[in-house]
Amino acid sequence: MTDQSPSRVPRLLIAEGNTTEARSRRVALAGASYSEGYADVLRGLMPGVIVDICYPADAGANLPDAAGLAGYDGVAITGSALNVYNGGPDVMRQIDFARAVFASGVPFFGSCWGLQVATAAAGGSVRRSPKGREMGLARKIHVTEAGRGHPLHAGKGPVFDAPAIHTDEVEARPAGMTVTATNTFSEVQAAEIRHDGGTFWGVQYHPEFTLADIAIIVASRTETLVREGLFKEAAEIDAYVADLKALAADPGRADIAWRLGFDADVLDPERRTMELRNWLTAMVEPAMSARGRG
Repeated sequence: MTDQSPSRVPRLLIAEGNTTEARSRRVALAGASYSEGYADVLRGLMPGVIVDICYPADAGANLPDAAGLAGYDGVAITGSALNVYNGGPDVMRQIDFARAVFASGVPFFGSCWGLQVATAAAGGSVRRSPKGREMGLARKIHVTEAGRGHPLHAGKGPVFDAPAIHTDEVEARPAGMTVTATNTFSEVQAAEIRHDGGTFWGVQYHPEFTLADIAIIVASRTETLVREGLFKEAAEIDAYVADLKALAADPGRADIAWRLGFDADVLDPERRTMELRNWLTAMVEPAMSARGRG
């Protein structure tokens, strides 16, 4: 990242994908909401950045208008417990917000739910995956022919694993979508969407998640994961979560990494967060420079 003088401080906006109730549950489990954790990751990747948070799922939320969005150098949308296909005000407010971001031309990024919302905003659709839940890691994601050389994946290998938790996926692709990465679970694991003058980069996985984040999420879904057959019993989940926590505390635990099948794609923070770093470098910084802010 380039150094920023006080008069050229970058400013990012994170849109929390969850409702008030879901945010409260997350804070009770992890001590911070998804948007707060996302903000911490972006601050680490771009020192000195100012990060604001908004809550487009909330009725009456004080969202920036077109002029307000123009004051940001980038907008990112987090994950969410919502489902696009269920509709309702909580969802539609976020789709409308995504449309406004596209129209503003501000660099746009999304993880998981963020990709799904941007897809719907650009005219595509989202469905519940017929394969069920992709949990813990998305395995063997591979960069497509269109994704080779795309700056979203600069520094990534041709095949990689990434933190993931989702049951929903892109169904119908909007006209402006280019799929840049895929795997056998979901055809759209990463994509660029050009729509209404704006450009969005998104991933179905979570480059912002740490092993500790995965552990918290898995532990909070014990009954669901046993019911869905991803674990045989709660004791297996307890052991898996214990391994995740131990590996988070000491990424050098080769015994646990071998047992779980985790490698540097996930254990090395620089590689895990590469898509976010690439967005900041290839989209946000040039946009700042073009506007005389970088």
